[in-house]
Amino acid sequence: MIPYLHLGPLTLPTFGLMVATGLLVSAYILQADLRRRGIRADAFLIIGIAGLAGIAGARLYHVLESPSEFFADPWPLLISRFGFAWFGGFLGGFAALLILGRREKIPTLAFLDASSPAAAVGYAIGRIGCLLSGDGDYGIPTNLPWGMSFPNGVVPTTERVHPTPLYEFFVWMLIAYLLWRIGARVLQRKESAGLVFCAYLVLTGIARFLVEIIRLNPRSLFGMSNAQAASVASVLLGILLYFFFVRRNSDAMPQRFVK
Repeated sequence: MIPYLHLGPLTLPTFGLMVATGLLVSAYILQADLRRRGIRADAFLIIGIAGLAGIAGARLYHVLESPSEFFADPWPLLISRFGFAWFGGFLGGFAALLILGRREKIPTLAFLDASSPAAAVGYAIGRIGCLLSGDGDYGIPTNLPWGMSFPNGVVPTTERVHPTPLYEFFVWMLIAYLLWRIGARVLQRKESAGLVFCAYLVLTGIARFLVEIIRLNPRSLFGMSNAQAASVASVLLGILLYFFFVRRNSDAMPQRFVK
């Protein structure tokens, strides 16, 4: 793998480059989604702020997974370039999106719908950064022909393992496509906002839970990893949000009559 690119005197981490690429692509997708919804807002500013908040949340969540180690020597862990938790990134980015949406006076559920495909694509591209850097985010050993080793990774292994970041890239790109199509249907039929975001919570939660089965992460709650527990919470939140807000709002909308 290629953890770093050396360009003359510059040393660039491939993980950081892919995160930056993911944010840029996400901004273009969000801008397109806002445009088709007739919402005027600067997607690049929104993604920039939400991306930074997500990175901070991912880092903080990761270090707090081992509180005794963190409080013993917090500063080096906070500024380390390694170790980011997906669920912390989601919480940080989600909180920033809520604040930015209110600041731009965009209806919350419509804004979260527009942000969901962009978030899925950004996550997918970021996982390529994990693959290139070999940061230990890979899976258990495998004899499958597409198994990979990471002898030069940040967290090296000479065993052939499941390239789980690659799995996630393809799955999250598929999820992004499905979310975009769901959004198009919602707009065409003028259905209640929030359905795309609910689908995002459920689909990404299921995908992450399944990937964690073959990933090398410690188990804690009911034999699940922390990421799996967060994934279950994501799925439940998506279902509850749908039944208590989205579906209820949809039922309250006037029915359309077809001649």
